[in-house]
Amino acid sequence: MSFLIDSSIMVTSQVLFFGFGWLFFMRKLFKDYEVRQYVVQVIFSVTFAFSCTMFELIIFEILGVLNSSSRYFHWKLNLCVILLILVFMVPFYIGYFVVSNIRLLHRQKLLFACVLWLTFMYFFWKLGDPFPILSPKHGILSIEQLISRVGVIGVTLMALLSGFGAVNCPYTYMSYFLRNVTDADILALERRLLQTMDMIVSKKKRIALAHRTMFQRGEVHNKPTGFWGMIKSVTTSVAGSENLSLIQQEVDALEELSRQLFLETADLHATKERIEYSKTFQGKYFNFLGYFFSIYCVWKIFMATINIVFDRVGKTDPVTRGIEITVNYLGIQFDVKFWSQHISFILVGIIIVTSIRGLLITLTKFFYAISSSKSSNVIVLLLAQIMGMYFVSSVLLIRMSMPLEYRTIITEVLGELQFNFYHRWFDVIFLVSALSSILFLYLAHKQAPEKHMAL
Repeated sequence: MSFLIDSSIMVTSQVLFFGFGWLFFMRKLFKDYEVRQYVVQVIFSVTFAFSCTMFELIIFEILGVLNSSSRYFHWKLNLCVILLILVFMVPFYIGYFVVSNIRLLHRQKLLFACVLWLTFMYFFWKLGDPFPILSPKHGILSIEQLISRVGVIGVTLMALLSGFGAVNCPYTYMSYFLRNVTDADILALERRLLQTMDMIVSKKKRIALAHRTMFQRGEVHNKPTGFWGMIKSVTTSVAGSENLSLIQQEVDALEELSRQLFLETADLHATKERIEYSKTFQGKYFNFLGYFFSIYCVWKIFMATINIVFDRVGKTDPVTRGIEITVNYLGIQFDVKFWSQHISFILVGIIIVTSIRGLLITLTKFFYAISSSKSSNVIVLLLAQIMGMYFVSSVLLIRMSMPLEYRTIITEVLGELQFNFYHRWFDVIFLVSALSSILFLYLAHKQAPEKHMAL
């Protein structure tokens, strides 16, 4: 009876997560597109639902909600379904919709979709060869074999995003990195943009008048054809007519300059708004957060370097370790086990909420940047693939943030994975991503004033 009650709780939560994923899909991703494939909506929503359910089970693990056997069963079920989606279903439909966009392959699109899926499976399987991710005794289609490879891709993605986010967040929030922009700078740049636009219009008028003159003289109808005719029309000009090719080159150069001036003007307006915003109470609050995150970024880079150099992986979760150090330093009586449970619950909850929110915001921006009516189905499926791998990898890494007694079922369900490898791999990719982001943002910040002066 208790199993049925536990299962009804899990099914109800999955339906709610599915509904939220469906609403996010309809209201955010596909609101500007009329072509909608229900199979894409269902796959995206199901992936989101089972991903969130894994996080729900982590919270239930800490709080002791549901029977232990029920949690184990739903852990197994969720992992099997999410791996089935990520390894078999989503890659196949990505190949199917890619082939559907190619007219020459329409008649055999199912066959070519299967070929693309088999190609994906080959590279997906070969991905595990260079990494010491699990024991060789596991079967080909075991959970350990599949989740180990999904974990490599997902942890790499998480580390890249975390490294860039740790650097970009203080750079975005801190007013220290804002360059000084005045109204005079904006007006001067806008004046240059208007002058450039006037020059473009003037030269295009000259081209139009020259074409009209040539048409009136009958030169358009009597234009020589063939290769030598094209060479002659480019290299020679009729007496009294404009050198159209030279003027067109000038127009192209001016249009490129106008695009750069427009982007720089928009950037100056955005910087001016950020300067005004930084003077408000909320702006000062985010400026303080920027200093906090900058300290966190330096600490995280330092710790990642230490972990890589000394090949170190923590055995105790950070919360319990921090409380033990504080209690020993202050020499007070404190129930470490009791409070580590509650603080771990809060910490894991914050990690889960921020992970889901941050990933959905990133997916939305990415979708708007590259999607079109033809490619949108493929892109949404790619986002679903990234989302599922990201969340599965989050479970692998969040496990270390939990007290030892709450890791038992998660460790049993995930199998004999080399958990230490994933933490070391995360540190390596995080360090590379963070240092690359620092270099990139430094060069961008340094070149911005120089670009402004050049324009």
